Amino acid sequence: MPALTDIRRIAEGALDLLLPRKCVGCGGTGAFLCDVCIADAPRAADTTGIGLELVLAPFEMKGAAQTAVHRLKYNGVRGLASVMGIAMAQHLERHGVSPNLIVPVPLHPSRQRERGYNQAELLAREVGSWLKVPVDTGLLARTESAGPQARSASREERLANVAGAFRARREAIGRSIVIVDDVTTTGATLQECAAVLRQAGARRAWGLTFAREI
Repeated sequence: MPALTDIRRIAEGALDLLLPRKCVGCGGTGAFLCDVCIADAPRAADTTGIGLELVLAPFEMKGAAQTAVHRLKYNGVRGLASVMGIAMAQHLERHGVSPNLIVPVPLHPSRQRERGYNQAELLAREVGSWLKVPVDTGLLARTESAGPQARSASREERLANVAGAFRARREAIGRSIVIVDDVTTTGATLQECAAVLRQAGARRAWGLTFAREI
């Protein structure tokens, strides 16, 4: 039986014959996000956060990076997850971070049913595949369906928006965990996830996103 990655490559290859990939940045064919647009994307600064070792993001939420986030999140262009996830994994490697578990920020079940997928999970799987680190999509659960963080203006509002919104389904004792999401602004969501994971016994936690809203 072929591996899931092989099946995915076959499916993507068949899709390319019907609908050639176009870069979301420049419109060129061959990739959803080309090497030139990635190289030209503004780099983001990494920050610290309460309960987090670092919040890491390779790009600012501008230009092609912003378009990529929106196309993955709102337009169903799931093929973007591969190039975005690899960029995130390489950024993690450059910082010498060596986790033993990757955990995506979960969506509330109602939001995931509406969207059909969790973009953070798609990215986490690509990061885990590149780093050869297991991905646990069941460790964290979202129990509160609050409004989108983008609608919360201040850091205080964002923190209040996610307070108590997550729980750990099981212990994470001694784990060094990278928490993956698509974009961060204040780090409130990542911070709340880290707090829950530390309460479950995690030893260290990092946040990792594709882009940072400046």
